[in-house]
Amino acid sequence: MLVAAAVCPCPPLLVPEVAAGAAPELDAARAACTDAIAVLAASRPDRLVVVGPAGQSGRGPHPQGARGSFRGFGADVDVQLGRSGGDAAEGELPPSLSVAAWLLDRTEWSAAPLEGLGVGEPLAAERCIQVGGEIAARADRVALLVMGDASACRTLKAPGYLDERAAGFDAEVARALGAADVEALKALDEELAYELKAAGRAPWQVLAGAAEGAGLSGELLYEDAPYGVGYLVAAWS
Repeated sequence: MLVAAAVCPCPPLLVPEVAAGAAPELDAARAACTDAIAVLAASRPDRLVVVGPAGQSGRGPHPQGARGSFRGFGADVDVQLGRSGGDAAEGELPPSLSVAAWLLDRTEWSAAPLEGLGVGEPLAAERCIQVGGEIAARADRVALLVMGDASACRTLKAPGYLDERAAGFDAEVARALGAADVEALKALDEELAYELKAAGRAPWQVLAGAAEGAGLSGELLYEDAPYGVGYLVAAWS
């Protein structure tokens, strides 16, 4: 059963070496992610599953010890999913899970064994919900770290240019995450999310499937769009 969840954005810019001189701009987001992961640790889970977007087809599962890198983003930073475990080829983790690995290392995660799952961004809502239910059934006490960005169309300089629908979409996601509104997350419009380049849609719906019947409450810890991309941090417990 799902006992806690943390929702974090997944831009490589969260890693200070990638952001370089702009690193302080995301200090508040990093602090919120740390707080959200602390909620996971406090839930005393038997297992942590890290879920994040992974391109068109998805990749994974990724075992504890799987490795990633930010060299492709101009930073000489390597990461490992969890502080111990099997050895895996460098670069195997998709960027979203590499960011998660960095966050977990930063918070010295040791509360439970973990694994990663890269979810294909086009994965249908019904399948996402099913995957979530399967994850929740893996142990008596499961925690989820859910990586994903909201729309990338909030400003003229955003990666997806300005789309007037983006602010409303992000506001509804923020409300749903803050309220742990499972039904609202299940009902997110797949096509609209795709058009707005909201890479978090599929992972959020995996969360919705995992949380069904768990009776969790939520708290929104951070909401901003500093580069025209919606970044949200929430904790469920």
